[in-house]
Amino acid sequence: MTDFDLVIQNGNIISDKESFFSDIGISAGKIEKIGHHLSGRATIDASGKIVLPGAVDSHVHLEMPAGMTTSSDDWESGTIAAACGGTTSIIDFVEPEGNQTLLQALTDRRNQALGRSVIDFGLHMTITNSDKNTLDQIPGVISAGVPSFKVYTTYEGFLLNDQELLDVMETVKNYGGLVMVHAENDAIIKHKQKSFLKEGKLSPRYHPLSRPDVAEAEAIHRVIALAKVAGVRLYIVHVSTALGANEISSAISGGHGIMGETCPQYLLLTDQEYERTGFDGAKYVCSPPLRKSADQSALWNALSQGDIKTIGTDHCPFMFQGQKDLGIDKFTKIPGGIPGIETRLALLYTFGVTAGRITINQWVDLCCTIPAKIFGFYPQKGSLSIGADADVIIFDPEKEVTISNSRLHEHVDYSPYEGMKLRGYPEMTIIHGNVVVRDGEFVGNKGQGKFLPGSPVLYEIAET
Repeated sequence: MTDFDLVIQNGNIISDKESFFSDIGISAGKIEKIGHHLSGRATIDASGKIVLPGAVDSHVHLEMPAGMTTSSDDWESGTIAAACGGTTSIIDFVEPEGNQTLLQALTDRRNQALGRSVIDFGLHMTITNSDKNTLDQIPGVISAGVPSFKVYTTYEGFLLNDQELLDVMETVKNYGGLVMVHAENDAIIKHKQKSFLKEGKLSPRYHPLSRPDVAEAEAIHRVIALAKVAGVRLYIVHVSTALGANEISSAISGGHGIMGETCPQYLLLTDQEYERTGFDGAKYVCSPPLRKSADQSALWNALSQGDIKTIGTDHCPFMFQGQKDLGIDKFTKIPGGIPGIETRLALLYTFGVTAGRITINQWVDLCCTIPAKIFGFYPQKGSLSIGADADVIIFDPEKEVTISNSRLHEHVDYSPYEGMKLRGYPEMTIIHGNVVVRDGEFVGNKGQGKFLPGSPVLYEIAET
C-alpha cells in the first residue's frame, strides 16, 4: 500500500455535485488518490468535519490605488486573511497607469505579488480606453495568462461609452476572452450627486440614494444588449439589486451567455447601515451600495436558481480612521469599498446553507468550483479530483464564532459583519499539501503564492 505525504482521513467530502465519506491521499502537492484506508507519512483526522476544495475569490482589490489613498490590505496581509478564511486562490486586477502597455502593467502587478502573496493568485486586466493601440495588445495579454478584461460604465478615467464597450467586447471575443463589467449608469449617478451636493446633503446616508437601483439595472440591460451584438461572454460583477438580477435571469432564459456575481455584503447587509449615528455609515460605503431586504431576497433566489453564478467579495478595505474620513465633509470623497476576504466562506455556510437558502453543494460550487471554471483554473483549482492542486479546507460545521475585527487578520480597523454569530468555520487550510492555517492562525511560509495563468478556454454556461 502506498504511503502518501499526507492523508486526510474520515472526512465528509463535499464537491459541487456530491457528498461522501472518504480519505484523501496527497503527494508532491497534488491529490493522488481518494479512497478508504489510505496511509500516509502524516495524517489528519477529519472525523465530524467537512472537507472541501480551497475557495476561489475572483474579485479582490489588494494595494489598490484609490485617489489620494490605497486599499489597506497588501499582498501579504490580504492573502493571509484569505487563507485564514478558507480561500486558497484569489484574482486581483491590473490597472495600467500613464503610458504603460498592458503587458508592462501586468508584469509589474504580478511582480508586486510574487514573494509576498501566501496563496496562488490570478489577475484580470482593466481596460480604460478602446484605441487601436490598446485593442492590439489584448491577444498578448490573453497569451500571458490573463483572459478576463474588466470595463466600467462609470467613474471618471475608467468609464467607456457604448461604442468603446463594443470595440473592446468584439476584440476580446475574437481571442476567446471574457468581459467583466462594473455596471452602473454614470449619468444618473452624477445627476443625483450634483443635486445632493447642491442641497448640502453631504453625509454617508446620501451615498445609496445617489446610486439608485435603476442605475444598476439600466447599465446591466445595456451591456447585455451590447454583449449580444458582440457575441462575447459577459460577467457582471457585484450585482446588488433585484432589478439587476432580473435582467440577468431574463438574458439567461433567452439563451445568452451572461454570468452574474454577487457578494456577501449584498446578501447580508442593507442600506439601513448608512443611517448609523455620526460618520459610522461611511464604513459601509461601497459601489454599488448596500440595498434593501427585498433585493437580498431576490439575490438569494437567483443564487438558488443558478442565475447568479458566483460569490466574490469585492474586498477593498480602507481604514475608518485615516482613510474613510477623507470624506467626512462630503460623501463623494469617502473611499468606496469594504473588507470581506476572510469571512465569505463561513458567512455563506451559516446564512446560506444552514438557513436553507442554498444547498451545501451549491455553497462549494459558488465559492470554489464555478469561479475556477469561469476564469480557466479548473480542475487545478476548485476541485478535489485526482491531479488537482492539494488545496483543501477542513471546515468544522459545529464551531460557533462571533465575528469580531479583533479576531480577523484583515488589515483594517473594523468589520462590516461585527457581532454576527456563525455556526461553522474553517478549522484548517492546506495549500499544495502543506498546512498553512491551523485553528484560525497562519502557520505557513510567507511569499509562497504562485501566479495562476488562466485559460482562454473558459466556462460554458451549458455546463450547469
